[in-house]
Order: sequence, then structure tokens, then C-alpha cells
Amino acid sequence: MSIEKGRDITVSVLKFNPKSKASKPHFVDYHLEETPGMTLFIALTYIRENLDPDLSFDFVCRAGICGSCGMVVNGKPALGCRTLIANYPEGKIQLMPMPAFELIKDLSINTGKWMDDMSRRVESWVHTNEEVDISKIEEKVDPDVADEVFELDRCIECGICVSSCGTKLMRPDFVGAVGLNRVARFEVDPHDNRTAEDFYELVGDDDGIFGCMTLLACEDHCPKHLPLQNKIAYLRRKLVALR
Repeated sequence: MSIEKGRDITVSVLKFNPKSKASKPHFVDYHLEETPGMTLFIALTYIRENLDPDLSFDFVCRAGICGSCGMVVNGKPALGCRTLIANYPEGKIQLMPMPAFELIKDLSINTGKWMDDMSRRVESWVHTNEEVDISKIEEKVDPDVADEVFELDRCIECGICVSSCGTKLMRPDFVGAVGLNRVARFEVDPHDNRTAEDFYELVGDDDGIFGCMTLLACEDHCPKHLPLQNKIAYLRRKLVALR
């Protein structure tokens, strides 16, 4: 019994090592055979194991949960582990590292550093005057409110919204949709006692909520399909009244 041969595909990767003076940005084409259900993770793993052991890229969970495998795929940011080769009928895929983040090497970027700075900037933790006693049962929260907080907490900090943001490319200090989503998450959390005035001090400027041009590429490309458009509009309406 003969086994049907898969498509011949070409994966073109932008390679560059910023720590090497001899390295120059250049594309390298890799030719391989498509297998059933092949994702970019599978393709890149095959390339590194069989064609180019020097290739650098990031993966952890392979299930769209950790957010570490963001990359630009044919001009659009996406998660490599959730991107099927079958969705590209021409069999030609071009990969580049996501912009706006520190480049480590090839497709590997340092999103963690940027996310840590953003978290500190928007003070991404519950502000309360109550002393926490972990031996006691938490105070009950309205189920609808809990669902709203949980919905915004589904963000995996992959950085795709940041790399697809036109405002971020023009304003290096823009907090991005991920930062505004984080503010919205704590604004609806009943455990947080901050006021609208407090949040205004954090993001009430052109590097925050008023810098967003509502191009909404963030929502278009968010792999978790978060309601970024609604939450950004909600924050803008609430904070503009304080100007």
C-alpha cells in the first residue's frame, strides 16, 4: 500500500543574531514535505532537527496557552503552534520576529521584559486596604462580575496585539491593548479599591488610553478573541470625563 506524498512547502525565515557583529539580517529558505495536521511548530522543529540546528524560535506549551510562540507569518502576527500549514494553499510561508520587542535571535524575542515593564507601569496587582487572611474563605463575588474579570484574565501576554498595533510603532511608550486590557480587568474587579481618578493617573495620556487610534488590529489578531474593542472604548468613555 503506497502512502500519498505530502505537498512540498517552503518556509522562509528571517535570520539574524544581534549579538554577533558578523551577522546580517537575511532570509533562509527551507524546503520540506507537509505532513497531516502540520503546524508551524512542527515545521520549525523539523527544520531545527534536520536542516538547521542553529535556528532559534520559542515554544513551550504547543497549545496556545503560554503565548511564547508569537511570530509574523506572511505579514500577520500569529501563534506558531496554532497556525496550520494547510491554511496556506500556495505552500510558501515567510516568518519574521514580531516587532516592538527586543530581538534575541532569529524568531526568538524577549516579550517577558516588555510585559514586566508594562505590568509595573499599570500597577497590575490588586490594590486594597484590607489585610489578606488566607485561612478564611474569600468574600463572595457576583457571578457576572467574576465572569467579566475571568474573561479579561484569559490574556496570555503573547504580544500579538502589541506587534500589530499602529500606535505602538509610532509611540514606543504606548502601553498597547494588553496594558489597557489589564487596567480594565482591575477596574471591574471588586477586590480592587482604586478609583477612576487612580486609573487616569496611570493611562490617561497619549501613551495610554488616549493614544489609541482604534485601528483595532489588536482585536483582529488576538488569538484568545478578547473583547479589546469594547474594553478600550469603555475605558476611553470613563476616563475622558475626567479630562
